[in-house]
This record gives sequence, C-alpha cells and structure tokens, in this order.
Amino acid sequence: MEYTSGSIGRVFAARFRDGEDVYAGIEAIARREEIASAVVLAVGGARRGPVVVGPRETTGRIEPMLREFDDARELVAVGTIHPADGRPSLHLHAGIGRGDEALVGCPRLGLETFLVLEVFILEVAALDADRRVDPSSGLKLLAFADAVKVDLDREADS
Repeated sequence: MEYTSGSIGRVFAARFRDGEDVYAGIEAIARREEIASAVVLAVGGARRGPVVVGPRETTGRIEPMLREFDDARELVAVGTIHPADGRPSLHLHAGIGRGDEALVGCPRLGLETFLVLEVFILEVAALDADRRVDPSSGLKLLAFADAVKVDLDREADS
C-alpha cells in the first residue's frame, strides 16, 4: 500500500441539466478552476451511458465488461479527479438503477444526465498525485510523488 496526505481546499457545487454530459462537465469545472485533485460526489438522474461492471477475467490484462442503459435511472456516485496526461481526469463509480434493475460499476464517457444531477467537488489541496499507466494492467492508476510505502503483511504482524 502507498499513501500520502493533503487537505480540503475549495468546495464546488454544480447542477447538471437534462442531456448534459457528466464527464465533460466535471472535467470542464476542474480545468476552469485549476483543480488538480478532488473528491466528487453526485446524486440525481442518468439518462444513458456505458458502465464497466467488472473485468471479463480476473487474471492477465484487464478487459472490461460493459453494460449500457438508455432508460433514465437514479444515480448515486463517488469519484476522484487527478491529472492524467496533463489534464484533469475523472474516475467515477456509481450505483445506477431503475425499478428492480441496478448496475454498479464505473460509468464511462458519454454518461448523460436525466432531468437533474447534483455534483459536489471537494478539492484536495497540497496533494502531489497523478494517474499513470500501470504496465501490468494497462490501466491509468493513481500514483503519489511523495508516497509513504507500507508493507501490510509486516504491519499486521506488529
């Protein structure tokens, strides 16, 4: 495990309207406000979008399983913003449901608002982090410039 610390900076609240692109909007706020790192909370409606619901296989290179919906659902989500390739990059996970059907996973680009979505962005100041490609998984994973490394096996024995 690795960790670092920061502190809560500014807090932004946004209301997305019907049909607006969630990723594009959140990342636009981050660019405009020069937010490097943040926690994102969202609640409201999602009209349509693709969702990664897990990997096809649990070993080897990650190939995502995708499910799409296009029927207006309720959404509750939490995520983070950190730079990737010099630009703010949103990583969001959500529970998205309608009636008895629910998807839980990582919505992707193209996630569109149904009616209204309320988003809060809590900036994390003094945190030196970004997303870098991990060679073993092929995913852009969170990396800290000044990480404290902890061997969890050794910690459990202490």
